Amino acid sequence: MSNLVIVESPAKAKTIKKYLGPDYEVIASMGHVRDLVKSRLSVDIKNNFAPKYEVIKGKEDLVKNLKKMAKECDTVYLATDPDREGEAISWHLAYLLGLDLKDKNRVEFNEITKSGVTNGMNSPRSIDIDLVDAQQARRILDRLVGYKLSPFISQKIRRGLSAGRVQSVALRIIVDREDEIRKFKPEEYWSIDAKFIPKGSRRVFTASLYGNQDGKIKISSKEEADKIFNAVKDAEFVITKVKNGTRKKSPAPPFITSTLQQEASRKLGFQAKRTMRVAQELYEGVDLSGYGATGLITYMRTDSLRISNTAIDGVTDYIKTTFGDKYLPSKPRFFKSRSNAQDGHEAIRPTSTEFPPEKIKSSLTSDQYKLYKLIWNRFVASQMADCIQKTTQADIEGNGYIFKASGYRVDFDGFTCLYTEGKDEKEEKSTELPPLEKNMTARVKEIVPNQHFTQPPARFTEASLIKALEEYGIGRPSTYAATISTITSREYVKREAKSLVPTELGEACVNLMKERFPKIVNVKFTAQMEEELDTVEDGKENWVNLLDNFYDDFDKTLKKAKSDMEGVKIQLKEDQTDIVCEKCGRKMVVKVGRFGKFIACPGYPECKNVKKFVEKVGVPCPKCDGEVIVKHTKTKRIFYGCSNYPDCDFVSWNEPVNEKCPRCGEILFKKKGKKPVLFCAKEGCGFTKTYKDSENN
Repeated sequence: MSNLVIVESPAKAKTIKKYLGPDYEVIASMGHVRDLVKSRLSVDIKNNFAPKYEVIKGKEDLVKNLKKMAKECDTVYLATDPDREGEAISWHLAYLLGLDLKDKNRVEFNEITKSGVTNGMNSPRSIDIDLVDAQQARRILDRLVGYKLSPFISQKIRRGLSAGRVQSVALRIIVDREDEIRKFKPEEYWSIDAKFIPKGSRRVFTASLYGNQDGKIKISSKEEADKIFNAVKDAEFVITKVKNGTRKKSPAPPFITSTLQQEASRKLGFQAKRTMRVAQELYEGVDLSGYGATGLITYMRTDSLRISNTAIDGVTDYIKTTFGDKYLPSKPRFFKSRSNAQDGHEAIRPTSTEFPPEKIKSSLTSDQYKLYKLIWNRFVASQMADCIQKTTQADIEGNGYIFKASGYRVDFDGFTCLYTEGKDEKEEKSTELPPLEKNMTARVKEIVPNQHFTQPPARFTEASLIKALEEYGIGRPSTYAATISTITSREYVKREAKSLVPTELGEACVNLMKERFPKIVNVKFTAQMEEELDTVEDGKENWVNLLDNFYDDFDKTLKKAKSDMEGVKIQLKEDQTDIVCEKCGRKMVVKVGRFGKFIACPGYPECKNVKKFVEKVGVPCPKCDGEVIVKHTKTKRIFYGCSNYPDCDFVSWNEPVNEKCPRCGEILFKKKGKKPVLFCAKEGCGFTKTYKDSENN
């Protein structure tokens, strides 16, 4: 063995080995091999924040094997992921293997293809210490906040809680939105909508009241609406203005990490964590029938919109062959990245147009196919011609009041024949108006006043939260999935359909942080800290100075909070129960221990009475006189069972609800999904209805 290449995962190793041949041994480090010691702070604050690292438990034999292989080869190449985290892993490997940091042994693969691997191996460089320092500063900063702040939060609210530099701000954004929703006061407003039939035509078109000759009218009450309705219901209407035009709709740019997570959430219902896991598989390589292990997409942790000329040439030929010349723009499209984007990588795109999704579908898992198709369609569409729409706007006047109608038709579909970007808000529906001319009369078919109320801002979904974090400059795209996963697994936030809703626990944590550690949960301060961490990466800021500037103020704030709140404990309503302690008469409370929740007497240590925590659904067991309770599998998956188990064997993956089937009288069950439904489980019944219909009833 003359050359050893170390990557992070076995799948990546297998794909790269195929391209490098017999002179290279490719082995996986299985991610990080060294990290801060878990059991303590592991940062020497008085000694320039010196970190104390150790080999991660369980990886001792792996490191021993890597050292042995490194000694037996002529050259060691460090080919971990091409980002800040990957650079740090290479640095740790270099330390453990005794490699010279000045040696040019660091290689990067933006895509795991023959050309991508060849180009990477032909351009080795030394480890970028600025990148390593940026990662190290971020890691230590997060450790200081987490290990110093989490015990305080746990002591004041509930055992086992955590606080974090990014997660706490993300949680605050969700909690602040919930406060907005609670404080929102709906305002009444009315619209008047009409259906007209132009003279000489049978086609109906719709229009809405705009105003009168003096301008737009805002209708705030039924009285105002009725007054206008009575004035126009029998009026003669004339089309006073017609404006025809053309508009172009351009495609969205190819994906970056954040937009991929948002779109996969909107269109596929994938959580960010799932999206990144599948994207990693597509990047590292999939076994394709007839081709072997093949990397299908470029590196998926990127905020750059750059596209290589080779990729543009390839997709241009594909569009020309598949769709025809008219679907190509006059010149290739280039997209501008945000000013703070790291431009080391390309946008996320397929590595080759040789593998359309349908061609390789049989070699992919369901998730891989769905995500690959999304990435493929978005990239190909980004280099296609504009969609051309013919628009019409018309004013229809009667008795001094003006109604406006607008519509469009697609003249040329362009990129939309393949892909259109998903939106969080409702999109305009395509409506085409009949031929209209100025001074043409129009007969009223129907005029209807409609009452409305202003709506509060919508709760965040994963997609809209990621968009907000990106706009605020909080965290980095590669951290969004982990951040959302943390705040949900810690039960600071719960999912209701697609919405992220703060729990009482989450709100208590944010309120305490806002009161005692306002900087930590301040959006602008956190964004500024991200910018300072980026200056470390650029070599403009010393990482020790950055930490020193942060820690001095943080430490003083923490000491003051501990002093001011000595002996104070925040009691949550959700932790209180109606269970009376049979030993001392106090009402017992919910507590959290090493093995989860339990019920205990608040008189501890005088009274040490404890009970098992049982989460009731509030529905009687359909088989006996017991109650349905929430249970968990070993993998923490929720299911439902009877409180009288093992005497009663009732069990269900679907949640029973307090509603009876109108056909047979059995209880109904709620089946989750994009559109939750209630169904009857009795064999032969078959009754179902949407969960929304049930809520409305």
